[in-house]
Order: sequence, then C-alpha cells, then structure tokens
Amino acid sequence: MNRRVELVFDFVSPNAYLIWYPLREVLKRTDAGLDVIPAFLAGMHRITGNAPPMIRDKDVKGKVEYSMLEFNRFIAKHQLDRFRMNPKFPFNSILLQRLLYAADQDGRAVQMIEVMLPQIWEKGLDVSDPDAIAEALQNGGFDASDLMARAASEEVKQGLVESTSAVADRGAFGIPTVWVGDEMFFGKERLTQIEEELERQ
Repeated sequence: MNRRVELVFDFVSPNAYLIWYPLREVLKRTDAGLDVIPAFLAGMHRITGNAPPMIRDKDVKGKVEYSMLEFNRFIAKHQLDRFRMNPKFPFNSILLQRLLYAADQDGRAVQMIEVMLPQIWEKGLDVSDPDAIAEALQNGGFDASDLMARAASEEVKQGLVESTSAVADRGAFGIPTVWVGDEMFFGKERLTQIEEELERQ
C-alpha cells in the first residue's frame, strides 16, 4: 500500500467527527493508508490568525445559518445521525490532544479516535473531567494511567506544540485538513476531491 492520507485532527472540531467515518470509507475504496497528525486547533488559530466560523462569521448576515444548513445536509447525506453536539462545546481540547499525541507515539492514534469520537460526539462525554476521559480510555482498551502520565510530560507537551507549528508551516489553518502527497484539502466537503487525488496516485 503506497497511497497515504495525512489527517490533521483535533477532537474539539465537530467537523473532525463528521469527516472521520466517510473518510474511512474513501480509504477502503482506494486502498489507502491513514496517518493522523495531532494538532491543537486553538494553537493553529493563534499561529495563522484564523478563528472559529461562529466567531469569524457572526456579523455576516445569513452566513452562520447557511453553514448550519450545510452542516445538517452533510449529516443527512452520510447518515451520521448519531451525532450530537457536545454539551461543553466549544471546549478546551489540550488534554485530549496531548493524549492523542501520546497514543500516536504508540501507533494507536486511529484506535484512540475510534474509541473517543463516539464518547465525545454521540454520548456527550464530559470533556472537562479528566476522570471521565480516563474512564472512557480505559474502557476502550487503553492504559489510561500511562497515557495520562505521558500527556503531562514535557516531551508530549512540546511534541504537540511542534506538531501544531509544523502543520501550520505546511499551510494548514483549520480542522479537518488533509494531505494526499503535496496536495492539501481543507474541510469535510472535500471528500470527492480527496478520493479523486488518491485515484491519481
């Protein structure tokens, strides 16, 4: 398998949830591999000067409402009816992202995402409670104590900072960002373009 997709990921983004499952279907159809790049979205925004759409577009008449229309169309098209907005959204995802970085060091980023996405975006996990996060990880087959300890280490903290800076240096400004080779795609609506690019590889 030579074809690879790089996905910049932060649990805080509802669009990260929405792209995850249809992107996995694209990968199956194209026999492509997946590399997750943990990044801290708030840090990306600071570096690039970007802002969440609800803040950036709040004074543009009709734009937020239209964004929600497209959001719901995407959910319907891909049958993501289990999605529920997390009660704590928008939340600080720094702990989750450090945990993801630590899991990625073990080659288990994809597995952690598979465990945590339903907890956060379907079951309303209290993402402000480290104990609740640890319990979800433990129930999902992870050594939560080990991951929590490593997430608090300077190595992981600095690693996430560097990963965030690196994707911004490559041109990423938000979540989800995908690379297929040198081609960058932003947004969940780019699935068709991503699949076409994979087929060209």
